[in-house]
Amino acid sequence: MKDTFKHQGMRKKLVETLKKKEIKDKSVLKAIGKIPRHLFMDSGFIDHAYVDKAFPIAADQTISQPYTVAFQSELMEVKPRDKVLEIGTGSGYQTAVLLELGAKVYSIERQQELFKKTSKFLPKIGYRAKKLIFGDGYKGMPEEAPFKSIIVTAGAPYVPNPLLSQLEIGGRLVIPVGDDVQVMTLFIRKGPKDFEKHEFGDFRFVPMLEDKN
Repeated sequence: MKDTFKHQGMRKKLVETLKKKEIKDKSVLKAIGKIPRHLFMDSGFIDHAYVDKAFPIAADQTISQPYTVAFQSELMEVKPRDKVLEIGTGSGYQTAVLLELGAKVYSIERQQELFKKTSKFLPKIGYRAKKLIFGDGYKGMPEEAPFKSIIVTAGAPYVPNPLLSQLEIGGRLVIPVGDDVQVMTLFIRKGPKDFEKHEFGDFRFVPMLEDKN
């Protein structure tokens, strides 16, 4: 569980790469510059930790590409103390970014193996979500709603209505929508039934799992 000067130097380079790719939010860049991403990966893959690409983790899932994490985080416009729902805890890296941004994070993971691993791992390195549950992301977390923003970190074939309904007025849902390739989509809640929609180009995510029961 070491974070060395070498790692810190690699993170600086990663931040410079993200700046070149038009990530402008200083808080997001600072969070990525601070979080030891190598700790979220198996120790044999340290060299890959600060390259701007996705990488396989347990349960056929991936740790998202840093650019994608930064891009989604920037779209959320997180402010300190914001109540945020994350669909797809995964490795916990995006969770850590949200916590560094000062959010109160509620997170749902659908893969039992990942849920067990990440819920133990995050507190060990000093990151504590308000609530981290094993459950169905399509249903969200109605008992904790409304949320200032909701982030979905897996490809959704459609936009789940429960997630839209759990946004507060003025709240933002950032979700990659599509089957093989996803379009990064932002919904801003303008009223009880009124949503503004923006689209931001193609991305590739592992698919969001639906509870078939």
